[in-house]
Amino acid sequence: MLAVRKEIEKHIKRLVKPLKEDEALKAALKAKLTKKELKLLNAWSKEREIKVLQKQLNLDHERYEELSAKLIRKLNQEKLKQAISI
Repeated sequence: MLAVRKEIEKHIKRLVKPLKEDEALKAALKAKLTKKELKLLNAWSKEREIKVLQKQLNLDHERYEELSAKLIRKLNQEKLKQAISI
């Protein structure tokens, strides 16, 4: 979960409060993100190559880019930041 935590912090532009503990963070992410977004976030945290991610998630390049952008936008929404922060 430490890798996911670092990945989240990397993509959030401004995080004022620290992230919740692992189980609470996992539950908040599960409630706010789609399954594919969660899989993508986990894959990013494991530093997998884009082509491997696309194949694993069954996405073409265009859909991968859309999903990535949507995930980063969601991570920067105030509601989501509040849900994953202490």
